[in-house]
Amino acid sequence: MSKTVLITGASRGIGKACAARFAQMGYRVLAPSRGELDLGVQGSVEQYISGITEPVHVLVNNAGINPIANIDNINYDEARQLMNINFWAPVLLTGLLAPRMREMGYGRIVNISSIWSGVTKAGRSMYASSKAAINAFTRTAAVEYGAYNVLVNAVAPGYVNTELTQLNNTPEQIEAIKDQLPIGRLAEPAEIAELVWFLGSEGNTIVTGQTIFADGGFSII
Repeated sequence: MSKTVLITGASRGIGKACAARFAQMGYRVLAPSRGELDLGVQGSVEQYISGITEPVHVLVNNAGINPIANIDNINYDEARQLMNINFWAPVLLTGLLAPRMREMGYGRIVNISSIWSGVTKAGRSMYASSKAAINAFTRTAAVEYGAYNVLVNAVAPGYVNTELTQLNNTPEQIEAIKDQLPIGRLAEPAEIAELVWFLGSEGNTIVTGQTIFADGGFSII
């Protein structure tokens, strides 16, 4: 019997690559648009999940936003929206779907974190905080659901060749970033998706509670 995966933020970048990888492996992919699922609104999340009647075997919490602002210029309306989408939505989705997984005796949850959860730079205070919170939440969820064969992990990508990276960095900055990376290049979304696929697949039988940095060595230098 084929399994079902729910992936948020699957219209582009890492989420799109994850959707393609799971589909390639025969999974039914649920990839709601913002019109179908507004992650910034609790009621929208609850309504969407209540409409899913079939089992969801894998949850990939990928959607995120990253408005950049120094601490003394934080727009708190934007910051609250960032926390709603980057942190509270994954918490809510996990809280709604993990009990179903527990009843099935099977589930895989992969939260997309970021290198900025472990290292940081100016202007990333709110984004880094939201991703550090995801790492902590991942560990606790892994403890609570591990006995039921529900494995919960996080993937922390570094610089990936996505629209968001190109939006937040000039071409000159991207070239400078490449020079800083031990592998000498940005990651491609499909490379991150391969790791997400493994953690979300039946092939992962023991890895849980981990935040895996997939950053080309950026965080170790």
